[in-house]
Amino acid sequence: MSASAFPPAPPPAPGADPRKESLIEYPSRFPIKVMGARVEGFVAAITHVAKQFDPAFDAASVELRESKGGKYLGITVTITATSREQLDELYRTLSSHPMVKVVL
Repeated sequence: MSASAFPPAPPPAPGADPRKESLIEYPSRFPIKVMGARVEGFVAAITHVAKQFDPAFDAASVELRESKGGKYLGITVTITATSREQLDELYRTLSSHPMVKVVL
C-alpha cells in the first residue's frame, strides 16, 4: 500500500503543542533505563539524580544488569513521574551526565 493511500494527519488545534500531549497519567510509577560503563560510583551517581527529581525515590528499588562482557552496566530506576516537564528534565539531566552512554 502506498503512502498516499493514507489520509494526512489532521493539523493540531490552534495553540496546541503536540509535544505536550501525553498518554501518561500523572502521578505514575515510571521506569527509566540508564546505561554506562561499569565503573565505581556509577550507580550512586544515577540514584542521586533520580532522588533530585523524586524525593521519595527508593534506592533499594534499583535494578542492575551487566553486559555480557561485564564492561557496561544497565540501571533501571523507577521514579514517581508527576509531569511531562519533570520527565523531560530528568531525561536531559541523565543524558548529559558524563558517566551515561544511553537513556531509555
